[in-house]
Amino acid sequence: MTGISPNEPGSNGEGVRFHVRRHVRTRLIAGFLILIPVLITYVVLAFVFNSLDRLPQPAIRLLVGREVPGVGFAIILAAAYGAGLVMATYAGRFIVRSVQAALLRVPVYSTVYSASKQLVESFSGQGTTGFRRVVEFEYPRRGTWAIGFLTNTLEHEDGQVMGVVYIPTAPTPNSGYVAIVPLDDIFDLDMPVDRALRFCLSGGIIAPPRLNRRRAAPQSP
Repeated sequence: MTGISPNEPGSNGEGVRFHVRRHVRTRLIAGFLILIPVLITYVVLAFVFNSLDRLPQPAIRLLVGREVPGVGFAIILAAAYGAGLVMATYAGRFIVRSVQAALLRVPVYSTVYSASKQLVESFSGQGTTGFRRVVEFEYPRRGTWAIGFLTNTLEHEDGQVMGVVYIPTAPTPNSGYVAIVPLDDIFDLDMPVDRALRFCLSGGIIAPPRLNRRRAAPQSP
């Protein structure tokens, strides 16, 4: 008569250990899936908060003799709110435009300021071009499609209309490639910019069930 040793796979002891390991593994995976997005959000918000809070700290140190955490961030928020109030009036808009025109005449500063201003306007929709149209085209080869942002259009010397497409990389869409593609090969996607950014950030995990597209036109719809 033969029996089963408690250490063999088919024994009750091995079955209990297997269930314990599986229980621990599945609970750990489930916990990480919940905690990782929270941790990423915290890291990003903490980076933004600390970066903004550090800007006025030298002036605060001169006034009170030490840094006061949180006060710098509050000052930045108050300054942003005040700038918004100024822009709500005709005189305020005139002053802001005058200051912007003066900054654009400063030799070195104007290059950085102009580029950053255009970038902000691209995302806010205030400019005539920018990250306002989500498109797709065949890249890097025929039959393979890439999602990007049509940032501008231009003409070649032969008169062919070309589209300037920014192709973000996953999971960091702040870096990517710029491609100049014939406009006839570009398709507009029925997808908002924020959803396209989430699509890139998630590596395609957060994707719409269906992509509706139409041939791109030279002018924004």
